[in-house]
Amino acid sequence: MTAPAVLVTGASSGIGFLCAERLASAGYRVLAASRRALAPRGCEPVAMDVDDDASVEHAIAAAGPLDAIVICAGWGLAGAIEDTPVAQARAQFETNFFGAHRVVHAALPGMRARGAGRIVLVSSLAAAVPLPYQAFYSASKAALSNYAEALRLELAPSGVHVVCIEPGNFRTGFTGSRRRAAGWTQDSPHAASCEASLQWMERDELRAPPPAAVVRRLVAVLEQPVPVLRHVVVAHAFERIGAWLRALLPQRLYERVALKVFRIL
Repeated sequence: MTAPAVLVTGASSGIGFLCAERLASAGYRVLAASRRALAPRGCEPVAMDVDDDASVEHAIAAAGPLDAIVICAGWGLAGAIEDTPVAQARAQFETNFFGAHRVVHAALPGMRARGAGRIVLVSSLAAAVPLPYQAFYSASKAALSNYAEALRLELAPSGVHVVCIEPGNFRTGFTGSRRRAAGWTQDSPHAASCEASLQWMERDELRAPPPAAVVRRLVAVLEQPVPVLRHVVVAHAFERIGAWLRALLPQRLYERVALKVFRIL
């Protein structure tokens, strides 16, 4: 039998790299897509810039029939909202949200025509628990999670299944590649609290385990006959508790807790 073909975006590092590597070892034909066209052993490298329409359309057309797409491409932007120019905020959404849509938009017609396929979107726990000083990252991931839910409903009659993975903090290269808002300078009124909050979060990320649990879940949802929509994957229980508290506590009480936790007060 022909090995199922899976295209993984953001496959040059982090969760995307590990996911591509695991799928290849499990017998899938893996097309590992990234701007640098770097691929783990056993994968086919694909040059793709998810920020560019023509790049995505060309890569999807050249890939041939796809059984699944796993969208991991993304990056983080840190800094106060007041310190973030519109161009940077737009760039965050360009990759994290519109980049995902470009890939789905290009790959979906082929899947729908065959009446089968799997679309896996890697969002973040920040979609459910917005992070101060990472507002545009949180907003882009919230948009992606809602997009996944709407897309799943639209595709219910088609045989194409949509899944959204929402990881918490794991140790990857994401921490070191996080960009800072252009207006985050020593003169910013937010500089001190922003620095304290980000340092606390990055310490937590660097102390977390590698994202093996996320990769296992990604592989599992490709093999389940009818996977559920949302999969929250966390390394520590307190991350999941944070999401519960936001949903259950009165807003004012949650804000008092969040101000302490995120080192704002």
